Amino acid sequence: MKGKAFKFGDNISTDHIAPGRLFHLRSDLQEFAKHVLEDADENFAKNMNKGDFVVAGNNFGLGSSREHAPQIIKIAGVGAVIAKSFARIFYRNAINIGLAILECDQAANEINQGDEVQVDFDSGVITDLTTGKVYQAQPF
Repeated sequence: MKGKAFKFGDNISTDHIAPGRLFHLRSDLQEFAKHVLEDADENFAKNMNKGDFVVAGNNFGLGSSREHAPQIIKIAGVGAVIAKSFARIFYRNAINIGLAILECDQAANEINQGDEVQVDFDSGVITDLTTGKVYQAQPF
């Protein structure tokens, strides 16, 4: 899968991903997905294309056990979340709903906003096509 990287920092919470003020949309996940990560980057949902990647720091998805967070990331069309680490409950929820997540310190550090990225899900190899650097995700 190939796509553009959208870079986020550490401690992106489920409130950043699925804004609490919009929780009334939880019965319409397609509509909720139009607001994914809005509190971390107000233009993310408008600018991302199906297959693009979220690249983040430590503890991605911390906070509540809100299952809607990984669901709306997947529904929005994000190809995968690449992060240094994931919050335990988000990690479990992502696996439960089939959201692709990859843990890789070096990739999360070195991939920049807007870089073209390719992921081979079978091998866990992440390639930054912009720089030519290749990374190996941690096995889960």
